[in-house]
Amino acid sequence: MRVLVVEDFEVLARSVGTGLRREGMAVDVVLDGIGALDRLAATRYDVVILDRDLPGVSGDEICRRLAGDGRGSRVLMLTAAGTVEDRVDGLGLGADDYLPKPFAFAELVARVRALARRATPPLPPTLSCGDITLDPARRVAFRAGRRLELSPKEFALLACLLASPGLVLPAEELLERVWDEAADPFTSAVKHTVHRLRAKLGDPPVIETVREGGYRIGPA
Repeated sequence: MRVLVVEDFEVLARSVGTGLRREGMAVDVVLDGIGALDRLAATRYDVVILDRDLPGVSGDEICRRLAGDGRGSRVLMLTAAGTVEDRVDGLGLGADDYLPKPFAFAELVARVRALARRATPPLPPTLSCGDITLDPARRVAFRAGRRLELSPKEFALLACLLASPGLVLPAEELLERVWDEAADPFTSAVKHTVHRLRAKLGDPPVIETVREGGYRIGPA
């Protein structure tokens, strides 16, 4: 899941970004409206967490543009104003959800996950391939009944592969979907994560490396 956090209070923005990464999300953080538009022009996000009061370009204007661009990004609007009129106004601009400050982080995570499910084609409740099963909602994965102890990146990578069984996913696509702005596109992050994931999945091997293509799980 790729998330953009747009919030001009840097301490809050960095805190939210760090917390969401710990939840297994790929998160980019910007502190003003102009930076947000630059990011949105270059990357498709599943969810945009958007403060209304931004320098440069207002959150309201960004929300209007997102609502009309047809890319399907969901908007969770944040604001210090929490009256009913403010919520109605924000939703009228095209926001998909509205969360007044201060908020509980657990609620923010729940709302982001709910919006992300609406931003992408629905997946079955459980992803599987052979004796491997993964439950995205409960954040658990098993092989032959044995629970797999996966890092957030390993879990997200396995989920991507299981969501497209038999298809070759290029490393560049996996980097885009699982990592964020902190990832160096010239590193071997995907290769190393696949290596660790294979070790945890055990034998027989199920993730295939396709030369000059990428990675695939399940039958071709």
